[in-house]
Amino acid sequence: MAEPLFDMSATGKPRILILGGTTEARQLAEHLASDPRYDAAVSLAGRTAEPRPQPLPTRIGGFGGAEGLAAFLLDEGIALLVDATHPFAARISQNAAAAAQITGTPILALRRPAWEAGPGDRWTRVDSVSEAVSALGEAPRRVFLAIGRQEAFHFKKAPQHSYVIRSVDPITPPLDLPDATAILASGPFAERDEMELLERNRIDAIIAKNSGGAATFGKIAAARKLGIEVVMVERRKPADVPSVGDCSEALERIRQRFAPVKDRGV
Repeated sequence: MAEPLFDMSATGKPRILILGGTTEARQLAEHLASDPRYDAAVSLAGRTAEPRPQPLPTRIGGFGGAEGLAAFLLDEGIALLVDATHPFAARISQNAAAAAQITGTPILALRRPAWEAGPGDRWTRVDSVSEAVSALGEAPRRVFLAIGRQEAFHFKKAPQHSYVIRSVDPITPPLDLPDATAILASGPFAERDEMELLERNRIDAIIAKNSGGAATFGKIAAARKLGIEVVMVERRKPADVPSVGDCSEALERIRQRFAPVKDRGV
């Protein structure tokens, strides 16, 4: 029998479920794990083969859509749902918003700000990975593919390019491309290391998702210095729920929500 996700003896403490998988989710989990006022847990989608251990009790796997998540929220008596998933995990975020609405569960999105183009950046903005393939053009190029493994298959449509493909886990099945080099690695990635990678492989275009945050910004900073084009896949419009931009803001919202009335300043 599976271990309970929440502390069955923690009666009276608000239960907080974090939909995780990001640096910010882990930071929030670390703070809540050391705060005796809350009973918190983390849920991971299971897209990474060997996720890092979490500082809170953790479940791995999907819920079965919005309805399944809604049932979980009710069954477990969740007092707050925190969507701290990846900025490009649009379906999970939509399901979270829908489940919160179905059940009346308060929800808070922890969304890191997107990157903004600055002086020296050569960005070509696109709305999808499929559009990024077309943006490379027909002439052969040397491309650094830094979008993870889930959507790398799109680039089979452009076999004329040479690819360096970085992902946390192997792409399965391997892409059927005549010139593709796979790199398995997880961030953070330092700018100086990214510059060395780009120069060593003579990269002239980077495909990236506008994930925001510092952990993977090194390639963007390196491209700026080297004058390399970045085909930037922009985020979709997020679910319309209350949101904050970092862990400290999330903690303050949580404190305000569950503070005794006398401490709320009202």
